[in-house]
Amino acid sequence: MTAQILDGKGLAEIIRAEIKEDVARFVAETQVQPGLAVVLVGENPASQVYVRNKEAACVKAGMKSVMRRLPTETTTEELLALVAEMNADPTIHGILIQLPLPKGIDEQRVLDAIDPEKDVDAFHPENVGLISQGRPRFLPCTPYGVQQILVRSNIETKGKRVAILGRSDIVGKPMALLLLQKGIGADATVTVCHSRTENLAEILREADIVVAAIGKPEFVTGDMLKPGAVVIDVGINRVEKDGVDENGAPIKVSKLVGDVDFESAKEVASAITPVPGGVGPLTVTMLLLNALNAARRQTAAAQASK
Repeated sequence: MTAQILDGKGLAEIIRAEIKEDVARFVAETQVQPGLAVVLVGENPASQVYVRNKEAACVKAGMKSVMRRLPTETTTEELLALVAEMNADPTIHGILIQLPLPKGIDEQRVLDAIDPEKDVDAFHPENVGLISQGRPRFLPCTPYGVQQILVRSNIETKGKRVAILGRSDIVGKPMALLLLQKGIGADATVTVCHSRTENLAEILREADIVVAAIGKPEFVTGDMLKPGAVVIDVGINRVEKDGVDENGAPIKVSKLVGDVDFESAKEVASAITPVPGGVGPLTVTMLLLNALNAARRQTAAAQASK
């Protein structure tokens, strides 16, 4: 068996085209351009790449992009003041604080300070609570992207056993909440695994769908999977691999890999996401959709209050 490759990059392009059309229609109807603000604190190289990608995607979709870059020395109070300023700005409909923040900044205070109506990452406790009740305002971007891959690839989740590796607030926990809900791309029986889980391989071998999000390079191997399982690899890890130069001499090559050993897993799974080109492009895409929906909500509320 060789698995079907789930092309997240191609799917992201399709959804972004849909979003671009919806943004143009929304602007024509309301004369309001959806605005997304992204705040980057410090000089983290990976974060800088992510922020540039978000800015480019935002502009391409026809949205207003507001970039705020702050020095590493920024204090919690200074960042809170900026958040308050953006909360009050009617032209900014979505606010995203790029994580991780530098040491010394109270990350939780900052995230909690974002207006829940502008919390397009869906990290605010109010939004998390709404998700758990099955009436979300916004859905967290990476789990939302995973769900879109499953739905648009016609992968059945109803009644299926899903194993999620990782219990982070960003992926693992919200992923479980989404799959537990009633409806399309949900209705699953979910097990959340973590660093204290016993008999992990046995749990994985019983799963129809495996979502790996633990940050350990190529941790999940083919012999840990149920034959025919669907594998969604959320991990992005940079590792050194053996390679050769143009003269055939051995060298070390930097490579991006996921939390799943792709080569062994693809021989067992029925479908699998690659790294790169799998879940990653969908994360930014769903951020754009959340920003558009935030603009819709806030514009409707403003019109209703007149």
